[in-house]
Amino acid sequence: MVFLKKLSPFYNLGIFYLFVSLLLRLILLFHPITQSSFSFFEIAKIFTLGLVSDFFVFAVASVFLWLYLIFISNAKYLKPYGYIIFGFLVVLLLYVYFGNTILNEYGGSLPEIGISFIAIKTALFGLLLFLPKYRKTIRFWLFAFVMFLYVLLIIQNAISEYFFWNEFGVRYNFIAVDYLVYTNEVIGNIMQSYPVIPIFLGLFLISGFFTYHIVKRSKDYLENIPTITEKAKISVTYFGLLAVSLLAIPFLSSKENAQNIFTNELQANGLYKFYLAFVNSELDYFKFYKTMPDDEAFALLKQQLLAISGDSTLREIKSNSAETHKNVVLITIESYSADFMKMYGNENNITPFLDSLATKSLLFTNLYAVGNRTVRGLEAVTLCLPPTAGESVVKRKDNKDKCSTGNIFKQKGYQVKFLYGGDAFFDNMEDFYSGNGYDIVDKKSFKPNEITFDNVWGVCDEDMAKKAIQTMNEEAKTGKPFFNHWMTVSNHRPFTYPNNRIDIPGDAKSRDGGVKYTDFALKQFFEMAKKQSWYNNTIFVILADHCASSAGKTELPLDKYRIPAMIFSPKDLEAKHYTTLMSQIDVMPTLFGLLHFNYQSKFYGQDVLQADYKPRAFVATYQNLGLIKDNVLTILSPKQQVKQLQLNLIPKANLAPDFQLYYDEKPLDSPRKDLIDETISYYQTASDILKRKKYQK
Repeated sequence: MVFLKKLSPFYNLGIFYLFVSLLLRLILLFHPITQSSFSFFEIAKIFTLGLVSDFFVFAVASVFLWLYLIFISNAKYLKPYGYIIFGFLVVLLLYVYFGNTILNEYGGSLPEIGISFIAIKTALFGLLLFLPKYRKTIRFWLFAFVMFLYVLLIIQNAISEYFFWNEFGVRYNFIAVDYLVYTNEVIGNIMQSYPVIPIFLGLFLISGFFTYHIVKRSKDYLENIPTITEKAKISVTYFGLLAVSLLAIPFLSSKENAQNIFTNELQANGLYKFYLAFVNSELDYFKFYKTMPDDEAFALLKQQLLAISGDSTLREIKSNSAETHKNVVLITIESYSADFMKMYGNENNITPFLDSLATKSLLFTNLYAVGNRTVRGLEAVTLCLPPTAGESVVKRKDNKDKCSTGNIFKQKGYQVKFLYGGDAFFDNMEDFYSGNGYDIVDKKSFKPNEITFDNVWGVCDEDMAKKAIQTMNEEAKTGKPFFNHWMTVSNHRPFTYPNNRIDIPGDAKSRDGGVKYTDFALKQFFEMAKKQSWYNNTIFVILADHCASSAGKTELPLDKYRIPAMIFSPKDLEAKHYTTLMSQIDVMPTLFGLLHFNYQSKFYGQDVLQADYKPRAFVATYQNLGLIKDNVLTILSPKQQVKQLQLNLIPKANLAPDFQLYYDEKPLDSPRKDLIDETISYYQTASDILKRKKYQK
């Protein structure tokens, strides 16, 4: 019992962590985004295995607590040891402050962090050394602060996980890792989206309340500081538990294998999911996924892309008609799901302009986004390449001089620009587009008087529309055709925009408002464009970058990848529906076909209006790679796993046949090896070509 009291800081804090984790699971289970029902067995699995996983994760996370507690001692302040240690700390501080240390080699904020840590450690040691009468009091408040910090981080993590689930319907994943890099935009987004001051005030008060009770039950450790023998026992016990935890955590993670993705996510521990996402930011296809011999993979690919040969996708695209060098404006709309539009069943009238424009356009009614991030959508329309495992090419180091839509236009004498209302540094867009032949027009290009409204993501879409018109007018004066790619920003949390533009206030921070305002801004853009001399000689391509949400009870819920897309020409393009299954990567090759371009292509995307097009679509997360074909969804996952799901339409009475969205995804009774091989051929060859730098322009 006496030894057990020596462990009181660990078990009191551990009980609190398990309680918070249990409460979080219950909240996420009943969250509206958790659109699923669970059997008794699934509920039992979620909470039992989840609790055990949480216990082991806490054991690993408490290593810093062990490190702090194990060095609490009175002996180190005795003469002469205390003065020797203090002198060493002072010398170390002076060396780090004035010298050229390894911290300076790494640069960034590390030197400041190192200096601050050593300075605080030196000051505290000095207080405890030179003020022995107050040593107990100082030590108590230091102990209370450490416990408060742990409690604060536990609660703050739970709140962060809740908001992440609220946005994406999953525990931490690769997106959360990204958010660590772009702290300005992310923190700004949080500040503008949520009542941060009340949340943090409540967070500190609640943390203080629980810290008080945990410290009260754990202070025996300070009142009877363990002897060296007792500390050795504590350390042996802790490291034994730590070793078991390091084995148990990945084992329990492997048991997140239910058909219902929500079951797996609720069972998982968010901190461990974050760790997995961090270490797997780049996935080597050939290490983690099912493969076949390269020659077989390219032979299968040739059955889909008939003109290729060898281990390349290079081929000549020839037209039977004269090329048309019309201006092209590509508009990718932020987070724009198909079901926002009236034709896909939405009854809230939030896209009146695009609903109207769709009736005058070549409308692609059965098109799927390749992913659930903006960078994936940009990659799809720029590189026309299937989404490869790990991070998007946009954010990789080797992201320049690729075979891109911009480079094709440049070869035809076009002026090429990427327009973005925010800072194009975000998500590495500036580096990617400037490295592939685009000039950049972003928020940095705006004069102060050109900005009427902005939030953390950038200027409102109306301001960007005016800037786009101004840019295109300047381009038109040169006599050369232009290709401009505009990425919108307003339909993004916090969904703020100028008031008195639409019937939903700009400070309501509603998703419907963000959608409707973007629709309004696009209407303003087209009304301005109609007055310009270049308008009738321009083709407009409009599609989403990805859907508003990717949450679903399967790995790749198809309705969360279905996006609207249309090509509009004021004069000479017939309005009709193209209903055949297609991918986001096919949009620009199809446009090139409409322009009758002759060019060398390495694109996986195809002109879907050609007779030899074979319908298929790609959908993926950063690790699950899917192919839709023949009403079957084939998914390649790490550890060489393959899953196939039969897609059975769930018809909705209020939707026309062209706009049916929903499918029941059930495991396929008998595997379709031909589709597995075809899926492997696409993703393996794309990964291989990028790895060998064979996708250069």
